Amino acid sequence: MNAEIAHFLRHLEAEKQLSPNTVAAYRRDLSDLEEFLVSFLGTPEWEWAEVDRITLRSFLGWCRRRNLAARTVGRKLSAVRSFFRFLSREGRVPGDPSRGIRSPRRVRTLPGHLPQRGVELIFDIAEELARENTLAGTRTLAILELLYGSGLRLSEAHGLDLEALDLVSEQVKVRGKGRKERIVPLTSSAVGALRRYEPRRSETGAPLSRGALLVNRRGERISTRTIQRSIRSLIEVAGEEEGLSVHSLRHSFATHLLDAGADLTSVKELLGHASLSTTQIYTHTSRERLKKVYGNAHPRA
Repeated sequence: MNAEIAHFLRHLEAEKQLSPNTVAAYRRDLSDLEEFLVSFLGTPEWEWAEVDRITLRSFLGWCRRRNLAARTVGRKLSAVRSFFRFLSREGRVPGDPSRGIRSPRRVRTLPGHLPQRGVELIFDIAEELARENTLAGTRTLAILELLYGSGLRLSEAHGLDLEALDLVSEQVKVRGKGRKERIVPLTSSAVGALRRYEPRRSETGAPLSRGALLVNRRGERISTRTIQRSIRSLIEVAGEEEGLSVHSLRHSFATHLLDAGADLTSVKELLGHASLSTTQIYTHTSRERLKKVYGNAHPRA
């Protein structure tokens, strides 16, 4: 890997303290840029000072010719901007060639989510599994309560430690993107599911006071793949539409709160969004549903 890229990634990891997944995404995007520059500049001995605005626009064109989605191209451009700002601050390039380059227009798609009756059916199935009083059954219900009841991301639920829970005050401390912490309330049913799961967890030999909340039979933190598999199986058994994922539960959490009259700012804080604009997409989801109800129900619609 190019020395400057490696130096930038160390900066992101050590000083910015970005998550390993985020650093890995930067590495992939900048590796694509490096691959493009070797071909575009016609030599493996190029220098970053040779890269100008036209070169970077050509890189975006190269990305689009590979049929990458506008969202993906925009993310790559964001990584390139961050990288050149870093090089400019370090005095490694005379200027920032990425300034003034516009991101490709993204088509905003409404997030997939479950109807309330679908959520109820999934919980009925999970409750039935939990009544078998097995580690897997009680754990799946606890996961479902965290993802839908508290709106956690998959990575947030996966990374939870036992000490983050406060079942007395019914809240959990979550570490989200950028390692930002927030306090999220737990539903009373989530507290009940977690208390039912605790004895099964202790039987695995996992530490009682510290350590991962969600563990396997060996007392080790379960993988994100295990979480995905358990939730997807519930969605499939419930007969919900294809294409829904674990993240759909978080989308459902936000959509159902807004449908019930929750204000946007509160939902933003619960989700851990840095910007209100990110949360606003859920208002479009609710608006589309209202239009559909209106169209089906009003005699003059």
